[in-house]
Amino acid sequence: MNRRNWLVGAASVGCCGITRATPISTAFELPPRFRRPPAATDEGGFWAMMDREEKRLRTSPFLLHDDDLQAYVQDITCRLGGEHCPDIRVYLVRTPLFNASMAPNGAMQVWSGLLLRADNSAQLAAVLGHEIGHYLRRHTLERFHDATTRSGWLTFWAMFGAAGMLAGAIAANAGHLAFTRDHEREADRIGAILMRKAGYDVREAARIWENLTQEIVAKTGKEPSKTSPMFASHPPAPERQASMEQLAAALPGGDTGADRHAAVMERILPMLLRDEIKRAQYDESLTLLSRHVARGVAPGPMYSARGEVFRLRNGAGDREAALADYRQAIAQPGPLPEALEM
Repeated sequence: MNRRNWLVGAASVGCCGITRATPISTAFELPPRFRRPPAATDEGGFWAMMDREEKRLRTSPFLLHDDDLQAYVQDITCRLGGEHCPDIRVYLVRTPLFNASMAPNGAMQVWSGLLLRADNSAQLAAVLGHEIGHYLRRHTLERFHDATTRSGWLTFWAMFGAAGMLAGAIAANAGHLAFTRDHEREADRIGAILMRKAGYDVREAARIWENLTQEIVAKTGKEPSKTSPMFASHPPAPERQASMEQLAAALPGGDTGADRHAAVMERILPMLLRDEIKRAQYDESLTLLSRHVARGVAPGPMYSARGEVFRLRNGAGDREAALADYRQAIAQPGPLPEALEM
């Protein structure tokens, strides 16, 4: 499968919700916990297949096994999901791309590239809350029913399993099964409401999407909806930005959870940085790492990782920039940053 098709498949399960710049309601009540559909129905058969694939996921070599990180992400998820918490099972997947997805049976994937790009707990909660919004409104099941009439329900499974769980040929078709724009708008709104109820600052929702947009622009030099499969099927960024601002104004207050996020990420940060460098998407990585450097987070690893990206890109002035970053990394207090060993 070529890279374009793979990216389309990965993006289709993702979380790039876009909201509309019109008056937004902040009223939402959690539905009761969902019951498993009867096994004899098409939906029941779909659940059975999800269960089988989830069993495979539990033994996947892509999984991250870190108790503290697992507890951290599961706690955010439970704060967002409320009484649905017992039904949500979080799987941390070592894939250096920005993504999260959630199946109707409660299995959620969170990719390591998202963890590296979230500046704080509130930003991570924005993405997870969006996915829970899809789950609570049963958007995936709507897409399932549509898929069964158009292209076969087996293909639909690509919306859930894109990290080593399915054959590439199936995942390649997921682009045809992306959520509708109205689904994304609704999930974005619900996610913001869940964020605020859980005590998070809703303003951070717009910031994480803005940061991702900057990475894409750095790579292509164009508006993301024109170049990125992740954005192409959604309303344009200005509309989303305006709606996010409305939501934040209507749902003021809350905390970012920056200290908690930094403490949990510190131990796994070198691994995440190594994986990011191996993507060889240098312009995107430089945008990401420069933002973290400017924030002053983990300066040793961040400077050394950015220096390595400059070295590998090897463009005009990159050698000098790499040496400058290496010197900055070595000058940081404490032991030599592990990221220098990449």
